[in-house]
Amino acid sequence: MTKTKNEVIRVIPLGGVGEIGKSMYVIEIDDELFIVDSGLMFPEDEMLGIDIVIPDITYLEENKDRVKGIFLTHGHEDAIGSIAYVLQKIKAPVYGSKLTIALAKEHIKGLPVSHPVKFFEVTNKSRMNFNTTYVTFFHTTHSIPDSLGIVFHTSEGTIVHTGEFKFDQSAKGKFKPDLAKMAQLGEEGVFILLSESTEAERPGYTTSETVIEEKLAKYFHSAPARMIVAVYASNFIRIQQVFNHAQESGRKVAVVGKSLEKVIDIGVNLGYLTIDEETLIPVNTIQKYEDDELIILVTSNQGEPLEALDKIVRKQHRDIRIKDTDTVLITFTPSPGMEIQMAGAMNSLAKAGATVLTADKKVHVSGHGSQEDLKMMLNLMKPKYLIPIQGEYRMLIAHSKLAQSVGMQKSQIFIADKGDIVEYKNGKMRMSGRVQAGNVLIDGIGVGDVGNIVLRDRKLLSQDGIFIVVVTLNRAQKKIASGPEILSRGFVYVRESEELILEATELARSVIEKYVNKDTFEWTNIKQEIRDTLNAYLFQKTKRRPMIIPIIMEY
Repeated sequence: MTKTKNEVIRVIPLGGVGEIGKSMYVIEIDDELFIVDSGLMFPEDEMLGIDIVIPDITYLEENKDRVKGIFLTHGHEDAIGSIAYVLQKIKAPVYGSKLTIALAKEHIKGLPVSHPVKFFEVTNKSRMNFNTTYVTFFHTTHSIPDSLGIVFHTSEGTIVHTGEFKFDQSAKGKFKPDLAKMAQLGEEGVFILLSESTEAERPGYTTSETVIEEKLAKYFHSAPARMIVAVYASNFIRIQQVFNHAQESGRKVAVVGKSLEKVIDIGVNLGYLTIDEETLIPVNTIQKYEDDELIILVTSNQGEPLEALDKIVRKQHRDIRIKDTDTVLITFTPSPGMEIQMAGAMNSLAKAGATVLTADKKVHVSGHGSQEDLKMMLNLMKPKYLIPIQGEYRMLIAHSKLAQSVGMQKSQIFIADKGDIVEYKNGKMRMSGRVQAGNVLIDGIGVGDVGNIVLRDRKLLSQDGIFIVVVTLNRAQKKIASGPEILSRGFVYVRESEELILEATELARSVIEKYVNKDTFEWTNIKQEIRDTLNAYLFQKTKRRPMIIPIIMEY
């Protein structure tokens, strides 16, 4: 505990609750503000054309002078993916483990920040001192090494953010958890525990990586020809396992995906991956090898593997085509919202003749703790208050019920939505209002310029298409100089709908002639009546509502 009495403590999730990914949590201790994680989320199905989704940081921008640091729990995209966007708006030092900092720096190279950024590498022995608190760290087990829990020390006890974790008794090296330190924190007094909830609905313990190692070995030795292995770019455990089995079986590994190439380079240079130089080959040299000598490790440029598989299946990849002798090993489980895309990719691969293998349903491998793991964390930490984080709403509820099953009262548990303020003041913990929070959509180089209206238009275009009316007016002679001409895309095939197009043309003509005969008229009035008239007519004839765009020119 700190000697100085802390008057007001706040926890504000800006992302990561009610969703999978996009983690960002604000810890306010008196007048100092700390950010834990700065992640992204891959777009949901209805987010047409969107590349990634990041948190709305309006609250941070409004309080940027109070921001003392950004603390990163691990190097996955859901924890560091928006760091460059945030640092463009907020000047703050960044704290994280050696590997996490290296990966964060790589993100900033892709999206340069105008001001210099201070990075601080921390370990489980580090202590960072601030005016109102000091911050320490402990190692956790996740699918990427150097994962950390973050601890803020206050006069009321510690605020512990677990990061993403599971308990694996076979974990070693940089994957090994700090069980003794976790227990020590619990004995000293955990005030608020922010604990992840991703697998809170799954009974039992999360399967040990040693079991998965045995499964992978079986798959590698049974594949008669080429293997294509789909992974998340930052899943270091799985990447190392693939290279281990490749070296044992004498196969070469070709890597597909810029993000995966960068991760492997960083992992090798920092000593987090052990790879024989002769095993790794450029993807454009695979034609020089027999199929049974090859493993192709794939992910997309954003680090998400389904996009890469889809590209290969649709024959859009420059170097790779699916063969009927291929064995495709999918080593991940899709995040919620991506199950349909996953099923489509598997169907397409099967149709192309490939053998598709996924994780055995009885052997679920995850980097996240299941119910017994979460109970173990609760029993180690013994928190006064719990805020379930990192999960969809039903997962947060499941985590709450788990906490109650090990002795916590419902009044000790706060399930917060994005932007909710959980505040401790005058000896009481309560919900005390909201700050602005939500999604910022990234499309190409545009940040936040695609909102709900644009998404609505994209959805409308994808469902019913577009119907364009083009006409040129001679205003001096008060007549139509040319047109109306109808252009249709995604609505009806014009050559097979001539009668519909002719009637729509005449309706548009009658509206335009009604207005041009007047002494004065407004373009907006003509356009709106064209839309209303054609909308009613087209819906009557087709029961569809295309986007109608009148284009009127004059000379």
